[in-house]
Amino acid sequence: MVKQGIKIFCRIKPTKAKTGLYDLEDEDNSGYPKLSFAVPRDLASGFINNKKEEYAFRFEKVFDQLTKQDEVFEHVAQDVADNVLTGYNGTIFAYGQTGSGKTFSITGGAERYIDRGIIPRTLTYLFQQYSQNPGQVFTIHVSYLEIYNENGYDLLDPKHEAAKLEDLPKVSLMEDNDGNIHLKNLTLHQANNEEEALNLLFLGDTNRMIAETPMNQASTRSHCIFTIHVSSRESGSATIRRSKLHLVDLAGSERIGKTGVTGTLLKEAKYINLSLHYLEQVIVALSERSRSHIPYRNSMMTSILRDSLGGNCMTSMIATCSVEKKNIDESISTCRFAQRVALIKNDALLNEEIDPKLMVIRLKAEVQELKNQLALSSGDQSTDDLSEEDLERLQETVQQYIEDMDADAVLNVGADMRKINHCFKLFKQMVLSKGPIQRVGRREPEAQAEQTIEKADYNSNATPATDAEVNKLKGMIKQRDNEINILVNMLKKEKKRAQDAINQLEDTGHRLQRSLSHDQQLTNGNDHEYSSSRTKHQSEEVHKSHERSRERSHDHNMSSR
Repeated sequence: MVKQGIKIFCRIKPTKAKTGLYDLEDEDNSGYPKLSFAVPRDLASGFINNKKEEYAFRFEKVFDQLTKQDEVFEHVAQDVADNVLTGYNGTIFAYGQTGSGKTFSITGGAERYIDRGIIPRTLTYLFQQYSQNPGQVFTIHVSYLEIYNENGYDLLDPKHEAAKLEDLPKVSLMEDNDGNIHLKNLTLHQANNEEEALNLLFLGDTNRMIAETPMNQASTRSHCIFTIHVSSRESGSATIRRSKLHLVDLAGSERIGKTGVTGTLLKEAKYINLSLHYLEQVIVALSERSRSHIPYRNSMMTSILRDSLGGNCMTSMIATCSVEKKNIDESISTCRFAQRVALIKNDALLNEEIDPKLMVIRLKAEVQELKNQLALSSGDQSTDDLSEEDLERLQETVQQYIEDMDADAVLNVGADMRKINHCFKLFKQMVLSKGPIQRVGRREPEAQAEQTIEKADYNSNATPATDAEVNKLKGMIKQRDNEINILVNMLKKEKKRAQDAINQLEDTGHRLQRSLSHDQQLTNGNDHEYSSSRTKHQSEEVHKSHERSRERSHDHNMSSR
């Protein structure tokens, strides 16, 4: 787990109008760039603290009016994209007042190729990294969500152009037992290359809600979330890494008293400001450590960005500021919001899991290998003929083995002696014929081999390459013979060891039986001795009793006299 704070950046919109008093320092004593706004006391109307004349804010980096799009991508998005490739979730979102350059930073301009924004540059960067790592398998899916008046819509829905907005299916939020958010009616589209991914992006951009306002000629009236889902794994590995990258273009906040909009624009502005207010509530709650409840569920946008704000994600934010004199107060509010965002700490986890399909394939192969070893060790070999499919597969395997130029290549056909013998026949046929392998049938292998020997044409003017190949095959056959002899000897040793174990068990049984017989005899002898001793003791007692009777009788007679 990586504990990381949200990185904040600031970009100043280029303008030809009269600007307010601001100052940009590359690095101060803290090592971070500082952006300062100076507001004279007499011009500070509208502020709560109208005695403060200078406002200073620190960022990871501040982009001035002359900054190009590639520099913004390099500092803001490239590190996040690298983390996504390694399995971490990422989020980049732009925040600022309407007309301050959020959409230009995230999506880019459509007039010049150099004006591409973070989203198209990120897609290009991801596919470039894939092409440089051929040992890994990557898949990319994209989705494009629009939140308009607190309702979600799929910008990649093919019905979007033909139907009215209210007739389109709405994207709804669903939460599982683990607290994970799922979006119903939001489609995922696989992008196999950069061109397909960019076409999906352009399709979604054409379906966005855009309107002209007094502050912006092409104001986006909705929040948009372009999500890139990345799956990667190394070839032959069952471990798969899944990550996602949210690229968020928030609608701009606006003051109704300044713009004076009415009707539909007023309704849109109310929903935009309300959702941004809920976003600020979440930011404030996260920045206060004593708060136990975070109001993510107040709006759809904060529910979707739950992981991005204080969750399993690496997040970066771009605060877009307009330094025109009339917009200084809004720019200060934007910078204050960014400072609160910087206090949030995210716990990013590496999203790894075991691919069940690859694990099943690997376990099946392991079970088959163990069966082969058991059959070879026990000598229980099948005597059935190989099927046509087995013969074709063996022929292809041998041909691939011969064409492989790797000196350490291994021919693995298992422990089935039928397959091993068939491979030797194919090798022998090739050595004798000095040509491509011919099919050896199941029914008459000996006759086929004899015909091959009779038709063999030994060319004395063979090229050195052919002789080398023949010598290589002969050495290979000799090596396989040695391997078979080793396996046969191992099998004999196993059988001898098993027979010795059986004989040892039999000897142990005989000795145990003799010991039991001896114990029985001893038990019988002891019983006899005990019986004889008891009989003898009883006889002695009777004899003594008779003696005492005679003595008493004699004494009585003597006394009578």
